Amino acid sequence: MKAMIFSAGLGTRFKPWTDAHPKALAVVNGKSLLQRNIEWLQRFNIHEVIVNIHHFPEQVMQAIEKNKGWGSKITISDEKGQLLETGGGLKKAKSFFDVDQPFLTTNVDILTNLDVDKLLRFHTQKRPLISFAVTDRKTSRYFLFDEGLRLCGWENTKTGEKKISIQKDKLLQKAYSCVVIFQPEIFSLMKRDGKFSLVDVYLDLAAKHTILGYDHTGDLLVDVGKPDAVALAEKMFL
Repeated sequence: MKAMIFSAGLGTRFKPWTDAHPKALAVVNGKSLLQRNIEWLQRFNIHEVIVNIHHFPEQVMQAIEKNKGWGSKITISDEKGQLLETGGGLKKAKSFFDVDQPFLTTNVDILTNLDVDKLLRFHTQKRPLISFAVTDRKTSRYFLFDEGLRLCGWENTKTGEKKISIQKDKLLQKAYSCVVIFQPEIFSLMKRDGKFSLVDVYLDLAAKHTILGYDHTGDLLVDVGKPDAVALAEKMFL
């Protein structure tokens, strides 16, 4: 299986580090976020990875070259001209993936010990278009699922905004872990172009295509989106 690590973001929540560096190279216990994600994927025999770049792209490329991809074959998806967000970034990287194999995506600022083999087994058995990891952690933005963990919608509990793809009486809130397995058919179904989020793709497709949540509550997971999250990450990931 091949994978994509979304690494192009501006990291506005991670200032002042991102005033002079890409967030992908922020360090947790001596290893960058990018290195940690590449090495985590290696544990599940994923050695072909595409990384998108935009913010201080030369620093990311230099780190990959200097460290020889940390043992993996790394392809660069160049978004220097325009930041495409996760959906647009994935669509741009289409040619990297095999036409007949599922693939994985994750965000560079997510650290987790989630067992990808178990997620892939779940995806293979259930046969949805998309399976993505979720937990019961508290956040302000939740995906909404039915009792079978089929995606039905999304809500922001801070603003009250809610987007419903499938109307059901009782919906479960789950927090997105940003680790996703897609069937390759996703590329023919994404109708948006340019800059767009995968969240929009999920909600566009959920009514007609099965998208499932994979609950891995209990695994380690840290969103290293802000500098104060580094201390927490360093306690969990040595």
